[in-house]
Amino acid sequence: MDTTCHGMSNLSLNHPPTQLESSNSVSTALQDKHYEGVDDFRDMCDLPVDICDRRPTCLRCCRPQKVCLCPFLPVHPLEISTCLYIVQHPAEESRALRTVPLLAACLSPGKCKVLVGRRFSEERNPDLAAVCGDSRTLILYPGPDAQNLEDLIQNRDKTLDQDVMAVGHNVIIIDGTWSQAKDMFLRNTLLHQPKQVQLSRREQTSQYVIRSQPSNICLSTLECAAFTLSIIERNEAIQEVLLKPLQALCSFQLQHGAQVHHSKEHLIKNGMYDKQMPKNKRKIKRMEKLITNQHICPR
Repeated sequence: MDTTCHGMSNLSLNHPPTQLESSNSVSTALQDKHYEGVDDFRDMCDLPVDICDRRPTCLRCCRPQKVCLCPFLPVHPLEISTCLYIVQHPAEESRALRTVPLLAACLSPGKCKVLVGRRFSEERNPDLAAVCGDSRTLILYPGPDAQNLEDLIQNRDKTLDQDVMAVGHNVIIIDGTWSQAKDMFLRNTLLHQPKQVQLSRREQTSQYVIRSQPSNICLSTLECAAFTLSIIERNEAIQEVLLKPLQALCSFQLQHGAQVHHSKEHLIKNGMYDKQMPKNKRKIKRMEKLITNQHICPR
């Protein structure tokens, strides 16, 4: 019996390992490797970490305190009867150079309300739905169905008495790139309810020169609000007050390495557009429209 057991013992030492034994060996090796990885991770966790504090931000203009623009904001917020509703694309929240915080800082509390999102509905946004259904609400969005804002206000002044004129408008402005704004307007039926208005093409070109625009007549959100409010409130001084911080922002950026961004229209007209021309006919027509239907590509 002892001999048999001893022989079996020797046989087990010299015989190749069974499948179960191999599996156990692999499992043990993997466990060892796992625990080594855990130990390495623990060692890394014990290393000192340099915490980079974010630059202190001004609570009023939302700019870093070292480049605060509050000296260029009005001492006292503007008192207006109009209430602005900024429907903002989520991508705008992460942009460093935004104009909406400057706009809100210039106006009285509650006169500039920002709603962030891509899609809006009556169920999810009952407050916005109520505003869109109000007869006093206008949406600033250019297009063939849009009425000139200045003409609308002049006609209103002729037909309404002073008590009715004293009741303020609501104005909705879409904040985003032009493609984002177009997508938001087309896909949100709520935004089709208010009367659609646009600014006159005679208005001055954009002063927001540190960001590219499709054409010379395209304006930033702050500029749109400045011109709109000056027309509705019948007070041209509003333009100067609201545009002052924007001018200071652009001036500061240009002094610290930013470049002037010409509009696509300007680049095409002056032969400075260095990108490849599109092959899609619709895109070609869209670019030609920027320069008053001038042909830019050979047919």
